[in-house]
Amino acid sequence: MIGKDEAVNALGGRLEKCSDDPLTGFFRDGHCNTCDEDQGSHTVCALMTAEFLAYSKYVGNDLSTPRPEFGFDGLKPGDQWCLCAARFLQAHDEGCAPKVRLAATHQRALEIVPLEVLQAHAEA
Repeated sequence: MIGKDEAVNALGGRLEKCSDDPLTGFFRDGHCNTCDEDQGSHTVCALMTAEFLAYSKYVGNDLSTPRPEFGFDGLKPGDQWCLCAARFLQAHDEGCAPKVRLAATHQRALEIVPLEVLQAHAEA
């Protein structure tokens, strides 16, 4: 049973860690946790691909270029990252959504992305 203070994933279980390397999450705690201040709903744990990174850069969110002034090394294919739910849905609609880890995707992603869409992109 999940405690009342524990985050819940998209499948209804305990939220698993998305990534420590690179360190991800709105709170930079490795989890796709969220709160009311997280305007982007960084709740989808996604496995970066070259195609998605190029798409994200094209639509104005360059995740691959290092930004040392923010302590950000830039993402590369194979990295796991907590994506904004709306950006993930946009990428899905454009046919270039990355794979997702459902157990590490926060249940609040479901407020934006239908479970069926997440399941269609779930890693095997």
